[in-house]
Amino acid sequence: MAKFIKSGKVAIVVRGRFAGRKVVIVKPHDEGTKSHPFPHAVVAGIDRYPLKVHKAHGSKKVAKRTKIKPFVKVVNYNHLFPTRYTLDVENIKSIVTLDALNEPTQKKEAKKVVKKAFEEKHQAGKNKWFFSKLNF
Repeated sequence: MAKFIKSGKVAIVVRGRFAGRKVVIVKPHDEGTKSHPFPHAVVAGIDRYPLKVHKAHGSKKVAKRTKIKPFVKVVNYNHLFPTRYTLDVENIKSIVTLDALNEPTQKKEAKKVVKKAFEEKHQAGKNKWFFSKLNF
């Protein structure tokens, strides 16, 4: 069977608290680990999507509406729906790891790095589909 859940692949979470949210796979674990003995992936996703910005909005309003709230977590492969889209994750790969998710301070730092990376990509106008809310 071809391996299609790779690092950088965009997926949709179909179960749990973040159901319907888009995530990008940072590190896949096909065989599982000692702490998680099932196929899973470390993912970074968007909890609160940026809102639409209009020409009439001021700079303060634009800054507020383009904020993104990220999350990082471990998700079972059965709860992921892979898409055809990809996203570059090289800058967050070293920060978002399985060990970082176990330590609360490191998890907070990882979220900050992910937030900064996602907001930069959104400001640049890259990957528009990833930053739009999934309507279902």
